[in-house]
Amino acid sequence: MLAYLVARRTSEIGVRRALGAARSHVVFIVFRESIAPVAIGLAGSAATIVATRWVQSLFFGVSASDPSTMSAAALIFIAVAAAAAALPAYRASRIDPMRALRIE
Repeated sequence: MLAYLVARRTSEIGVRRALGAARSHVVFIVFRESIAPVAIGLAGSAATIVATRWVQSLFFGVSASDPSTMSAAALIFIAVAAAAAALPAYRASRIDPMRALRIE
């Protein structure tokens, strides 16, 4: 999904690069877009903690509000999201401004 969003914004990224945006700025833009789904997922994890009584029946040998388990799950979630955003961010940073402007 993120690769599709980056592909749709090729001309915008090309304009930014043509006007002097650094590759690191383009990578930052793509990573910033990937944060929204991560934030929604972490909010869902927080909602799970609130529903501890129901969640307690799903966990075996771990309490529903175990902070180390929840922290580990959040860190894994963030790491997977960063890994998924890395390739589209790299591709976006490699866009040739002149080629992107010719697409339109």
